[in-house]
Order: sequence, then structure tokens, then C-alpha cells
Amino acid sequence: MPSAASVVVPIAHHELLVLLLQIGVLLLAAILLGRLAQRFGLPPIVGELSAGVLLGPSLLANVAPGLGEWLFPQETGQMHLLDALGQLGVILLVGFTGMHVDLGLVRRQGSRAAAVSVAGLVLPLGLGIWLGLSLPDRLRAEDADPFVFACFVGVAMCVSAIPVIARTLLDMGLIHRNIGQLILVAGTIDDAVGWVLVSLVAAMATTAGLTGGDVLTSLGHLGLVMLVVLTVGRLIVRVAMNAALRSGVRGMPVVVAVVLVVLSAAGTQALELEAVFGAFLCGVLIGANRGIDMRSLEPLNTTVVTVLAPLFFATAGLRMDLTALGDPEIAAWALAVVGVAVAGKFLGAFVGGLFSRVTRWEALALGAGMNARGVIEVIIAMIGVRLGLLTVEMYSIIVLVAVLTSLMAPPLLRVAMNRVEHTAEEDLRERRVLELSGAVADEEGPPARDPA
Repeated sequence: MPSAASVVVPIAHHELLVLLLQIGVLLLAAILLGRLAQRFGLPPIVGELSAGVLLGPSLLANVAPGLGEWLFPQETGQMHLLDALGQLGVILLVGFTGMHVDLGLVRRQGSRAAAVSVAGLVLPLGLGIWLGLSLPDRLRAEDADPFVFACFVGVAMCVSAIPVIARTLLDMGLIHRNIGQLILVAGTIDDAVGWVLVSLVAAMATTAGLTGGDVLTSLGHLGLVMLVVLTVGRLIVRVAMNAALRSGVRGMPVVVAVVLVVLSAAGTQALELEAVFGAFLCGVLIGANRGIDMRSLEPLNTTVVTVLAPLFFATAGLRMDLTALGDPEIAAWALAVVGVAVAGKFLGAFVGGLFSRVTRWEALALGAGMNARGVIEVIIAMIGVRLGLLTVEMYSIIVLVAVLTSLMAPPLLRVAMNRVEHTAEEDLRERRVLELSGAVADEEGPPARDPA
């Protein structure tokens, strides 16, 4: 039996006090600034990130350095406590997003959406890798492999953000339009492929030296995960969720869903793939179970969207240092990164749309919608820091891409869709509501699941 001396000492009084104050201050600031952003027609993530920026090295550390250092000390142990809570939030956020992937919609529009998605992935990925190889050493972490860093930049340039896209389409009343449906499906494909690419790059970054064997091992792990998902994983999720629903215990479906998502994240993390990849796949399996009434998981949606996600984004903002953009060289490279990110994704989706035989205005709407990075880009930036690939400056630039592209989407969509005529199919189609990242039911009742 272990002796009393070997018992792990609980968290110290001061560290617990600081952690509680950090959570309270960050969450309060994130909620207030998120609501303020919404009042000005901006995505809530803009305000939530701004909370961390204002309380971090960009402002508070300069205006009141004593208070900034006391409340947010740059100590590994203290920051890891806050990071752990944020990681739980992002795992559940990505898992919940996966729960509402509409596989029926993907099957119906898959061929057209595949052309948009492939073009919207390949072009920005290639441009991003080229850009990553061209960036100066000061934007790459000291021990980061140059090629792995370039691959990471390429992945960051090619992703989309389904939560932001869906919320934008909902707010603008475009989710029932044909082009809105196509944007959703192409974005869903991008999301899935994006997590695969992130996991592969993460596996490359965590191996000691990059060899062909390492890449094959990563691909083998990926194949193993997909095999489990398509076989025993699907069965486990269905049995566990159905048992939770039949139990009649209040909140049991939420508890089981959280356990499944977290354990799936742990599984992919153990295989040196990204934890969020496992969370996303588990979410897809839960959502694909037709016997689940998604309203039973609404408490999870509320907790994640209103508490854990804002706290994560505020924590992400803490790592940004916008004062670095005062350096002319860093500012110039920041403009280059934003330019490549926008041009690559926009042109890729636009060209893919033309190959899918949509009109030029519809292709413009596709480019505008797919260009929104938002939530996913911030998560990927945080992964880059954790993998030891990004400097503070490069991290700040990638998060800046997330914010700017999310702000660009609504006005460009409005211009393009004003020139796209309504069809009879759109007029007859009932408005589908996808409960993605905080989207809620309208006044007539809960959102309808797609029957396919």
C-alpha cells in the first residue's frame, strides 16, 4: 500500500485562486464581448477572441503589467490548468459539430460538392505549403522541421469551418437555398478531410525525424481508426446511446455522449493522431443513429456553446500578441498569409463551382461561404502551438486569418445571392435547420432532422 508521504498533494491555495479568477474573468469578458459583437452583426467568436486579446500580452500586460502577470502568469503549470479546461471544451465542441453532420445530404449532393471540396482543398493546400516554405525562420518554432511546418501552414490555409458557415447561412436566411445546401455539404467534406490532414501532420510533428516509415505508420494508424469507426465503433455507439435513451434517467444521454466523445478523442490521441479527430468521428456516429432524438442532447449543446467554447476562444486570444504586427516585416508576412488564405480557398471553391456547372454568381457565393475559417482555424492554430510548430507571431497571424475570413463571408454572400434567382424547389423546400454550434430551434418547435 502507498505511504502517506506518496499521496499527491492537491492544488495549492494560490494556484486554485488564480485559476478560479482566470475562469471567471475570461468567461465574463468573452460573454459580454461576444454579445457586443453580435449587436454589430459580427460572429460571436470575434468578441470571444477579443476578450483574451485584451487580457493578454496585447493590452493588459502592457497597460498594467503587475496585474497581468499576477492574473495570467506565464508559468507552465498554471497555464496548463487553464489549457486542460479549454481542451475539454474544444473536444466537446468538435464532437457536437460531428453529431449534426447530415450524411443524407452528403449522399444526395456528394458528387457536386466533391468537385467544390477537392478544388477548395487542393489549391489552398498547395499554395499554403509553398508559402510555409517561403516564410522566414522567425515565424517557425526553433525546433520545428521546416517541411512539417510548411505542411501545417498548408492545412491551415485549406480548412473551412462548418459551425461558422452554418450559423452565417442561418442568420442570412440562406440555408434552405440550393447553393446554401451545397456550401454545407462541401464544407462538411472539408471538415472531415481537414481533421485527417491535421492528424497526419500532428503525427509527423511528434516523430523523431521525418521518414517514409513514419508517414506509413501514421497512415496505418489512420486506416485503423477508420476501420474501427466503420465496424465495432458504430456498434458500440449505437448500443450505448440506445441504452442511455431507454434508461429513462434524466441527463443520461448527455453523460454517455460525453464519455464516448472523450474516450474516442483519447483513442486517436494515443495513436498520435489529433484528439479532435476522434471526437469528430464519434460525433458523426452519434448523429448517424436515427433512433436518437437530438433534443435529448440540447443540455450538452447549451453547456458547450455558452460556457466551454467561449472560454476556449478567450484562452486562445490570450496567446495572441498583436503588438508583434507593429514590426514591418511581420506585418508584411501577415498580409501575405491572409492574401494566400483568401485567394487559395476562394478561387478553389469558385473554380470547383464552375466545374459543377453552377452560375458565376453561385460560384462566387460558394467561394465566399467556403472561405470562412472561424472556429476550426483557431483550433488548428492552438494545435500548432501545442505541437511546437508555431511562434507567437505565426499563431497570431493564423488566428487573424480566422477572424478576417469570418468577417468577409456575410457581405460577399449577400452580394452574390442577391443575383441568384429563387427556384421552385427552394420555394417548396421546408427550411432545414442544422443544430450546428449553437444554432437553435425557431419559435415553431425543435429543428427537424433530415429524413434521408
